Amino acid sequence: MNHSFQVGGVTIGGGQLFLIAGPCVIESEAHALKMAEAIAAVCRERKLPYIFKASYDKANRTSIHSFRGPGLEEGLRILHKVREMAKIFVLTDVHQAADVPRAAEVVDVLQIPAFLCRQTDLLIAAGKSGCAVNVKKGQFVSPWDMRHAVEKVREAGGERVFLTERGASFGYNNLVVDMRSLAIMRKFAPVVFDATHSVQLPSASAANGDESVAVSGGQPEFIPLLARAAVAAGVDGVFLEVHDNPAQAKSDGANALDLKLLPEVLDQLLAVHRAVR
Repeated sequence: MNHSFQVGGVTIGGGQLFLIAGPCVIESEAHALKMAEAIAAVCRERKLPYIFKASYDKANRTSIHSFRGPGLEEGLRILHKVREMAKIFVLTDVHQAADVPRAAEVVDVLQIPAFLCRQTDLLIAAGKSGCAVNVKKGQFVSPWDMRHAVEKVREAGGERVFLTERGASFGYNNLVVDMRSLAIMRKFAPVVFDATHSVQLPSASAANGDESVAVSGGQPEFIPLLARAAVAAGVDGVFLEVHDNPAQAKSDGANALDLKLLPEVLDQLLAVHRAVR
């Protein structure tokens, strides 16, 4: 069955690779604009369809002391400005059903975080919003069970729904990726591979050596390897958290791709995509 659809000028699931990328969280208006414009320029040069990603609130940080973002109103103001000034499509996380209508006024894609992929009220609200919906597969959920998340969104009226794989829990503080999940989930929705969260080591580090502030670690050296494997497996899109200075990122810097590495990584992915097709 063909589940492809459009998000503006980006085709999701139509056989053309696309990219979702940006910083984990909105750190400032200037930084969001800088990252959006820099990534968009790299993608334009390669004729790669692109959706900017950044979150106005990270409600599932490891530590209560961690930076969460500017909040709903200020974050959406910044995302609206990014969308208008950079002339690109925009995606952001939503954590509460009550936030969905406001976020849907601004962004093109609503993203359901992995920890919330079974939250029925949130999925239904997103499905009713009129936006495209990206549901990230929970680390604790089998690929075949993600059919139920898709059905909740579709039965609420959201026909434009896709899934993102981000690894499965493997013991404590580790994730692994079963590439079979990409093919399994593509039977009922387009699938994106999140190459940066898949190399995360959840809650496995400390902020600047301060043991009182727990954060997630990561193995970013494996981002290109896993992304190439996913594209070879026939994934529809790739998700990358990208930062111009990962060591200073306010969220998920340990598993982010350095902006300066993005051109080479995308060239590799596009070469693999052409070879597979």
